[in-house]
Amino acid sequence: MKKTIIIAIAISVVTVFLFGTCSSNPRVTRVDPDTQIDLSGYWNDTDVRLVCDSLINDALNSPRVADYIHQYTARTGRLPSVLVGTFRNESSEHIDTGIISTIMESTILNTGRLVFVSGGNVREEVRSEREDQQIHASAETTAAMYSETGATFLMTGAVRSMVDRATNISVRSYFVNAQLTNIETNQIMWSGLNDEIKKEIRQPRFRR
Repeated sequence: MKKTIIIAIAISVVTVFLFGTCSSNPRVTRVDPDTQIDLSGYWNDTDVRLVCDSLINDALNSPRVADYIHQYTARTGRLPSVLVGTFRNESSEHIDTGIISTIMESTILNTGRLVFVSGGNVREEVRSEREDQQIHASAETTAAMYSETGATFLMTGAVRSMVDRATNISVRSYFVNAQLTNIETNQIMWSGLNDEIKKEIRQPRFRR
């Protein structure tokens, strides 16, 4: 009887061990891209979408910018163009500001009130391709030189953060500012600040 009990216990232990080993694999669940998920309390995709939408809406609806767009369109028959420049990371954590620039670009395009022009590496690649076409492409399909659309506005900005801690509780606040500058006159047409992202993080208390 004792031998039977020992064998049964041994089988149970092995089963539990094997089950535990199998369950150690990561569990992956697909979620809707618009789902708000906060795991660490740090800057995430929800934050960047909220901030970009807020800043672009504020910029395009400011009286000065709206009036300039109206007058420019009436005078030239086309929409002003904007180049999204550098967004600096001046916070205490790693933030990929390239994502901010990309979402800013798509948000601007979706408004239909400004034309977006490429800059940086994309612009250099386009120029290189255009120069190559002058030699290798047929005359009927060659892109003309000196026909780029010059940017009317340049949008730049920065991300800053502040952390307040007490025992196991911390509050992380983000401040994202942006500016829209008239490239021809160097005048700042609009300056905005989004300080709506604030998170309280409570760490578990460990008892000895």
